[in-house]
Amino acid sequence: MPEKKELNQDERVIAALSYIWVLVLIPLLAKKDSEFCQFHAKQGLVLFIGSFVVMVLGMIPVLGWLIILPFGWLFIIILSILGIINALAGKQWEMPYLGQYAKKINL
Repeated sequence: MPEKKELNQDERVIAALSYIWVLVLIPLLAKKDSEFCQFHAKQGLVLFIGSFVVMVLGMIPVLGWLIILPFGWLFIIILSILGIINALAGKQWEMPYLGQYAKKINL
Protein backbone atom coordinates (compact mmCIF):
# COMPACT_ATOMS: atom_id res chain seq x y z
CA MET A 1 0.00 0.00 0.00
CA PRO A 2 1.52 3.38 -1.00
CA GLU A 3 2.38 5.70 1.81
CA LYS A 4 0.26 8.85 1.95
CA LYS A 5 2.18 12.13 2.03
CA GLU A 6 1.75 13.99 5.29
CA LEU A 7 0.13 17.40 4.78
CA ASN A 8 1.77 20.40 6.37
CA GLN A 9 -0.16 23.24 7.99
CA ASP A 10 0.46 25.59 5.05
CA GLU A 11 -1.22 23.21 2.61
CA ARG A 12 -4.22 22.85 4.89
CA VAL A 13 -4.63 26.61 5.33
CA ILE A 14 -4.19 27.33 1.62
CA ALA A 15 -6.72 24.59 0.79
CA ALA A 16 -9.16 26.16 3.27
CA LEU A 17 -8.83 29.50 1.43
CA SER A 18 -10.44 27.78 -1.56
CA TYR A 19 -13.84 28.11 0.06
CA ILE A 20 -13.63 31.87 0.67
CA TRP A 21 -15.04 33.35 -2.53
CA VAL A 22 -12.36 35.00 -4.74
CA LEU A 23 -9.51 33.65 -2.58
CA VAL A 24 -9.99 30.42 -4.54
CA LEU A 25 -7.42 31.89 -6.94
CA ILE A 26 -4.61 31.53 -4.37
CA PRO A 27 -4.55 27.72 -4.23
CA LEU A 28 -5.46 27.44 -7.91
CA LEU A 29 -2.42 29.44 -8.95
CA ALA A 30 0.06 29.06 -6.08
CA LYS A 31 -0.24 25.34 -5.29
CA LYS A 32 -0.50 23.66 -8.69
CA ASP A 33 1.79 20.86 -7.48
CA SER A 34 -0.36 19.94 -4.46
CA GLU A 35 -3.08 17.41 -5.25
CA PHE A 36 -4.77 18.20 -1.91
CA CYS A 37 -4.90 21.96 -2.55
CA GLN A 38 -6.09 21.46 -6.13
CA PHE A 39 -8.87 19.13 -4.96
CA HIS A 40 -10.23 21.79 -2.61
CA ALA A 41 -9.54 24.62 -5.07
CA LYS A 42 -11.70 22.94 -7.72
CA GLN A 43 -14.54 22.56 -5.25
CA GLY A 44 -14.08 26.17 -4.17
CA LEU A 45 -14.21 27.24 -7.81
CA VAL A 46 -17.53 25.43 -8.25
CA LEU A 47 -18.86 27.23 -5.16
CA PHE A 48 -17.56 30.55 -6.50
CA ILE A 49 -19.40 29.99 -9.79
CA GLY A 50 -22.45 28.78 -7.86
CA SER A 51 -22.55 32.03 -5.91
CA PHE A 52 -22.86 33.94 -9.18
CA VAL A 53 -25.65 31.63 -10.31
CA VAL A 54 -27.48 32.29 -7.03
CA MET A 55 -27.03 36.05 -7.47
CA VAL A 56 -28.37 36.01 -11.03
CA LEU A 57 -31.33 33.76 -10.22
CA GLY A 58 -31.93 35.84 -7.11
CA MET A 59 -32.85 38.77 -9.37
CA ILE A 60 -36.06 37.01 -10.41
CA PRO A 61 -38.85 39.04 -8.82
CA VAL A 62 -40.51 37.47 -5.78
CA LEU A 63 -39.33 33.85 -6.35
CA GLY A 64 -35.70 34.91 -6.47
CA TRP A 65 -35.95 37.35 -3.60
CA LEU A 66 -37.85 35.10 -1.22
CA ILE A 67 -36.61 31.62 -2.04
CA ILE A 68 -33.56 31.42 -4.31
CA LEU A 69 -31.40 34.10 -2.67
CA PRO A 70 -31.83 33.16 1.00
CA PHE A 71 -31.73 29.38 0.54
CA GLY A 72 -29.04 29.52 -2.15
CA TRP A 73 -26.75 31.61 0.02
CA LEU A 74 -27.45 29.41 3.04
CA PHE A 75 -26.48 26.34 0.99
CA ILE A 76 -23.28 28.01 -0.25
CA ILE A 77 -22.31 29.23 3.24
CA ILE A 78 -22.87 25.79 4.79
CA LEU A 79 -20.82 24.07 2.08
CA SER A 80 -18.06 26.68 2.49
CA ILE A 81 -17.88 26.14 6.25
CA LEU A 82 -17.82 22.36 5.85
CA GLY A 83 -15.14 22.68 3.17
CA ILE A 84 -12.97 24.88 5.40
CA ILE A 85 -13.34 22.50 8.35
CA ASN A 86 -12.42 19.47 6.25
CA ALA A 87 -9.51 21.21 4.52
CA LEU A 88 -8.05 22.25 7.88
CA ALA A 89 -8.50 18.68 9.13
CA GLY A 90 -6.59 17.37 6.10
CA LYS A 91 -9.56 15.51 4.61
CA GLN A 92 -10.58 15.36 0.95
CA TRP A 93 -14.30 15.73 1.54
CA GLU A 94 -16.50 15.78 -1.55
CA MET A 95 -19.31 18.32 -1.44
CA PRO A 96 -22.81 16.95 -1.99
CA TYR A 97 -24.36 17.88 -5.35
CA LEU A 98 -21.54 20.18 -6.47
CA GLY A 99 -18.56 17.88 -5.89
CA GLN A 100 -19.31 15.93 -9.07
CA TYR A 101 -18.79 19.09 -11.14
CA ALA A 102 -15.47 19.82 -9.42
CA LYS A 103 -14.15 16.43 -10.54
CA LYS A 104 -14.72 17.40 -14.18
CA ILE A 105 -12.51 20.50 -13.98
CA ASN A 106 -9.10 20.02 -15.61
CA LEU A 107 -6.58 22.77 -14.92
